[in-house]
Amino acid sequence: MPIASPVVIRLSVFLLACALCAGAAAQQSFSSLEERMTAKEFQDAGLDKLSEEELAALNRWIRMRSLAEGEAVDLIRRAESSGSNSGEDRRGFNESDRKSPIETQIEGRFSGWTGNTRFELANGMVWRQAEADQFAMPETENAQVTISPGMFGAWYLSVEGYSRRVRVERVR
Repeated sequence: MPIASPVVIRLSVFLLACALCAGAAAQQSFSSLEERMTAKEFQDAGLDKLSEEELAALNRWIRMRSLAEGEAVDLIRRAESSGSNSGEDRRGFNESDRKSPIETQIEGRFSGWTGNTRFELANGMVWRQAEADQFAMPETENAQVTISPGMFGAWYLSVEGYSRRVRVERVR
């Protein structure tokens, strides 16, 4: 398998960052990469090496992606304001824009995670382990945990008093 060049890697990271910022950009009129970036940022990202056609295609892609994600955000906000959302805590689900940490307890006895652990929390949420990590700790009753947002929509569960954490996904 060929290894990507540093320019390709930088461009990929930049495109990913643009996609993540697309929701905010959709709320405003679209401005091209050249308008958004300083000349140094543009050059450091390797975008100065693109042809006019490639740069135009990239700007079109970002604009279309921004508009599509902006429409999705608008639909979610309209649904929430129309009362279709029951007011329950939706953090951890993709459509939720709340990204604050969740502090609660694991119901019952807990002694770590084993690669396929399901976490039933005192607040009614259910999360499952999303990576094949294992961690053993002395069994405890109603362990205090924090579920914190990470980058790219990831969430991490950590147990109070321990430095280990595990990536989790919300089930219910």
